[in-house]
Amino acid sequence: MDSFASSLLSFAHSIFGPGFCPGDWVWATGTAGALIALFPIAGAMIIALIRKFTGNRYDLTMMGVFGVVAAIMVLLFPALLFSGVSSTFRAVNAGQTGGLTSAELATKDKSFCWVDEGQDKYLGGGENVFEALFYPSGNGLAYGFYLGALVGLPALALLFTMLLARTSLRRGPKWPARFFWIPFVLMYVFTLGVSANTAVHLWLGYVPITVLGVVPVALVGAPAWSTIQRAERRQAEAKLRQEQQEKPPPYVPPAQDKPALPPPPPPPAKQYPQTALAEAPSPELAAAPGPVPLPPGSIKAGGSRYRRVRQLGAGGFGTVWQAVDNQLGRTVALKIAHAPDRDTAERMNREARALAAIHHPNCVRVYDLVEEPDGLALVMEYLEGQSLATAVDGAGPLDDVAAGRLWATMAGALSAAHDKGVLHRDVKPSNVIVDPGGMPHLIDFGIARSKGDSTLTATGMMIGTPDFVAPETAAGAPASPASDAWQLAATVSYALSGHPPRGTRETPMAALMAAARAEPANQLPQRTVHSRLLIASLDPEPRRRPTLNAVRQEVEGWLARQGTSTDGPVTRVVPRAGNSAGFRAPHQGS
Repeated sequence: MDSFASSLLSFAHSIFGPGFCPGDWVWATGTAGALIALFPIAGAMIIALIRKFTGNRYDLTMMGVFGVVAAIMVLLFPALLFSGVSSTFRAVNAGQTGGLTSAELATKDKSFCWVDEGQDKYLGGGENVFEALFYPSGNGLAYGFYLGALVGLPALALLFTMLLARTSLRRGPKWPARFFWIPFVLMYVFTLGVSANTAVHLWLGYVPITVLGVVPVALVGAPAWSTIQRAERRQAEAKLRQEQQEKPPPYVPPAQDKPALPPPPPPPAKQYPQTALAEAPSPELAAAPGPVPLPPGSIKAGGSRYRRVRQLGAGGFGTVWQAVDNQLGRTVALKIAHAPDRDTAERMNREARALAAIHHPNCVRVYDLVEEPDGLALVMEYLEGQSLATAVDGAGPLDDVAAGRLWATMAGALSAAHDKGVLHRDVKPSNVIVDPGGMPHLIDFGIARSKGDSTLTATGMMIGTPDFVAPETAAGAPASPASDAWQLAATVSYALSGHPPRGTRETPMAALMAAARAEPANQLPQRTVHSRLLIASLDPEPRRRPTLNAVRQEVEGWLARQGTSTDGPVTRVVPRAGNSAGFRAPHQGS
């Protein structure tokens, strides 16, 4: 490696070795340090390129690859080259060639400004780094110089080496950055035997190139969200296969001495009603999103069980009442269809199945499906509080911490719905209820749809609210989890700014046309730490948006760095007596 170091030094001398103060070989040493800094930059670019194809895949194989790349490019090559350059100058100072030509050695003993004893003695003689730092022999001024150059410059290089690693690991967890900074620290320790003056000029060339190296690594770019999602899906499938393999075999009782009795005949196959699921829902959006609270035929007749207290709201598909369950003595929300025909019954049935399949603390719960005298009724959890839209309108936009809690919590609620095969399709500020403790709850799955449902209703009315509808849904494309992710990002944008991301149009049709044309979100909140993630989540192309799990992980990570978590309130809402918004009814197209 010493021959390679002397060749590197010769090349650096040919690139930049001017014959003025402090000397051509001193300048060549700084140039050599700049060339050595290219190795960790190349390592970061290699890792960034690998992640373009693997996403956030961090199994043993990938961690081994990252570890080898970092060990070679950050530790091995720089440490050997630092030591090799120092050994070359020590050999020259001792009267040897050190691998350099006679023409190159012609100026080795020439003096420049403060290098008055010759460059060979300045760079190849004197104390090493360890001795200069821990056993100083000069005056206080010289020790301060060495302390700043041999500790301050490496510390600055460490900072930008960590930034290189973070840049190569964008859109992913940050813990793999230790593959870079730990080898860098080891490299510094292994170079304590380098000549102090040589190390000073090597670090002077190393640091600026490390700073500039962030640019090419950033130009490589982060992996696409589709690649990240594919990697997450593969990891989940691998984990599921591993859990199945680790599952213990079924217990088999020991054989008895007496002859075994013939096995009983198998029970008849269970017959499931058409609205129930015979198997657990798959990760894909299923045709039937969940079990029905009460199977058809068992819906109760009569309206004596639920005593209505007051009307909470009305919309295009139903009227919502605050009611009391006379049997259990609890307050519930009773959603009654306006026209109990077959289509409305199907819609209510679907809503019941959607809600019954979801178990998340921030999703409204369904209790029952009953037949009231004036129509089919869905019995749901009654939520005290007011909508996010009302809270923002009355108290102003949320701050970054509150918006982060809202985003992470609602992303978890929607992910739970998607895991059960259910799309919400109308996420908006009025469908998020903030309880008196400030905790958000996702409501109104009345337009929740399973895979295969049409985009429009039977009357041709579009399902969704135009100001908060995703571009592909407005254009007639099938909805997807990415559509819910767009609507949630639009809701968070509203919470931060007080208006929809595309602004407010004069009529719902104008808002729908703006959404169908995929007009850019030009009304995003200003000066928020969430702006980058909002821009990515509101991308017109669904495949380029981050998944809800990725959003939740990034926002939770930011909250953790702020010393808080998602458990806190998004806002403090104390409803006045007799004026509680409770559970709001859906307003189609509002």
